[in-house]
Amino acid sequence: MAGSEDGAKIEATSPGEGRLGFLRRVSIGRVAGALVGLIAVAIYLAATDDLFLTWGNVMNIFRAQSVIFILAIGMTFVILTGGLDLSVAAAAGFSGMILGLCFKAGMSPVPAIIICIISGIVLGMLNGFLVGLVRVSPFVVTLGTMSIYTSVILVVTHGSTVSLFNYPKFSAIQTLANRDVGPIPIILMVILALYAIAWFVLHRTSFGRAVYAVGSNKEAARLNGLNVPLTLFLVYTIAALVYALGAIQQDGRLTAAVPIVDPNQMLAVIAAVLIGGMSMSGGEGGLLGTFVGVLFLGVIQNGLTLKGVSAFWQGTVTGLILIVAVGLAVSRETGALQRMRRALSRKGKGEAVGGSD
Repeated sequence: MAGSEDGAKIEATSPGEGRLGFLRRVSIGRVAGALVGLIAVAIYLAATDDLFLTWGNVMNIFRAQSVIFILAIGMTFVILTGGLDLSVAAAAGFSGMILGLCFKAGMSPVPAIIICIISGIVLGMLNGFLVGLVRVSPFVVTLGTMSIYTSVILVVTHGSTVSLFNYPKFSAIQTLANRDVGPIPIILMVILALYAIAWFVLHRTSFGRAVYAVGSNKEAARLNGLNVPLTLFLVYTIAALVYALGAIQQDGRLTAAVPIVDPNQMLAVIAAVLIGGMSMSGGEGGLLGTFVGVLFLGVIQNGLTLKGVSAFWQGTVTGLILIVAVGLAVSRETGALQRMRRALSRKGKGEAVGGSD
């Protein structure tokens, strides 16, 4: 069994059929809607604003969305299993605060980053234990841990921001987050490397095939000998590890560890993954769609900024796009659009016959 990038259900195919099917589905599959929307918006902005297609502005889109790009990798793993992680922003905030406190305590970058990543792994293990082994609903678990992580951050810091501006050892993180190599931001290269690693895990390892299989049908996966609880445990652990990597970038961009968790960040991550064609029921979707979904939201937000639209409206736009994207996905999965087209076709034929009479 193998998972395809467009999100086709797990199915047995011959190698030749699998390759042809992959190419066919990449061109017209789940990612196509987001890709068409991205191109349409980009063409409109390029035609109406000379600044949009400048190299600096394009790179600024990637910089502005860099944290979302990273967090969305972890969310992709989770939603592929049919789950949902509402604690994504809180977990990133928690790990980011750990990183900030490590630098404040005088640590060097390497041990500080290691501790930050370990903190993320521990948070993910907690989610994974409750979801995979105790079998509590992912929605309930991550809603609860979101509240816990947010509260712990505030208790530890007394609600104060940990400024990292005057800590020389933090300069390495700042360089990673904000500097360029030639015309390319360093963080963009890091993001592409992370997506390549995640793609390899999902499509070239037995664990990745297990993720797709569990998302497609947990009972069928169990009957085929897969350890479903362990797969879910590992998925949530890996996701939180990725959130910790996003936290490093977040602290680097802000030059601070902030105690307030931004709820719009969670919305943006989930929206980007779903806009990219991911199925809420699991087993369908892929990292290509996630990348396009994040970029689509980034272009929308950048366009709103160029047009002088208040930043307060950006959450509204993101929410509306999410509703439309998920609505279309649900309609496609339930066959509602096909039934509507058939009904309209029959109605049209009936009117044609009546007119000829």
